[in-house]
Amino acid sequence: MTAAAPAPLAGVRVLDLSRVLAGPWCGQLLADYGADVIKVERPGSGDDTRGWGPPYWGDAAQGMAAYYLSTNRGKRSIAIDIASAEGAALVRRLAQDADVLLENYKVGQLAKYGLDHASLSALNPRLVYCSVTGYGQDGPYAQAAGYDFAIQATGGLMSVTGEKEGTPGSEPQKVGVAVSDLFTGVYASGAVMAALIERGRTGRGRHIDAALLDVQVAMTSQQASNYMHSGKTPQRMGNAHVNIVPYQVFATKDGHIVIAVGNDGQFERFCTLAGHPEVAADPRYARNSSRVERRAELVPVMAAWMLERTTAQWVALLEPHAVPCAPILSIPDALAHPQVVARGMRVETGGIPMLATPMRFDGQRPVAPLAPPRLDEHGDAIRRALAGQMGWPAP
Repeated sequence: MTAAAPAPLAGVRVLDLSRVLAGPWCGQLLADYGADVIKVERPGSGDDTRGWGPPYWGDAAQGMAAYYLSTNRGKRSIAIDIASAEGAALVRRLAQDADVLLENYKVGQLAKYGLDHASLSALNPRLVYCSVTGYGQDGPYAQAAGYDFAIQATGGLMSVTGEKEGTPGSEPQKVGVAVSDLFTGVYASGAVMAALIERGRTGRGRHIDAALLDVQVAMTSQQASNYMHSGKTPQRMGNAHVNIVPYQVFATKDGHIVIAVGNDGQFERFCTLAGHPEVAADPRYARNSSRVERRAELVPVMAAWMLERTTAQWVALLEPHAVPCAPILSIPDALAHPQVVARGMRVETGGIPMLATPMRFDGQRPVAPLAPPRLDEHGDAIRRALAGQMGWPAP
């Protein structure tokens, strides 16, 4: 008999008023960890991402775009017009017994309906209320709409992403997935769980202010640290690393490969395996700091070596000797990688193919059993439950 999936947040009730990506990503993580998540959507159209296709699961008219499916597993959907007195009252009723509320409306917008933190925490002091916005709850840009692409630009990420200035066709680049949104969802889920732990001691919830710009600036990580400690503005370097050499993409006889040498011992092994042990022994290149200083002269020499073998030959040569390297796979190839398959990162929920949550608990991966809901799929049941009893409607 298969053991039940881990559900460390079983019994936690989440009211998800968020749309698009950052807030729903947080809600899906909480659902995978066992929380009961009710997704409140606009009547008629629902979450914007329901129509962000093709591709779709089923007919496009059903509002189940692949984008929407990627971030709404494990939730129950109810359509509520929060701008109406009846709809706002229904949300307040749900919030009275909720543990967590997620929202990503513009600052101050929910106060018009009595659904802001001050109003709902007065009804339910234990409520952990998480507001996700582009720029945060205060500051000169608090009222501005925040979108991942704009946040990647404003937060500095695009200034260090893309080919080096002066390279033909070079320009600042966004990352290929909406990392500002996704990271904000992950950070928000951690903050929510921290607030729930604290509430166990204090009996009171918190208002979490999750801003995409704050997250994006934090994500600049060592690049910002380099600037703060050197005064030098980080620049785009393509696939090279500002602090480590060799740590970049190289062309091979038949394609490309990532070489990610992280220390001097790895560099020595790499040079020996490549047939050039004298380079690792050369004082000009023996230490990483020297290699960084002499990047312009060392990398072209290595680039010539790399063209002597195919990508597969390099991987077969280097991997057994713990020299970090990797072929560059397409998403289909990544999903078919034997390690990804063995780890069970592709799952089906309600017959819908999805990516699993990347964390494991005691060897088991928590995955919410409910498929992403159709618009208002659970609305009637939730309304009946509220009409017949006080408290949160059972799944």
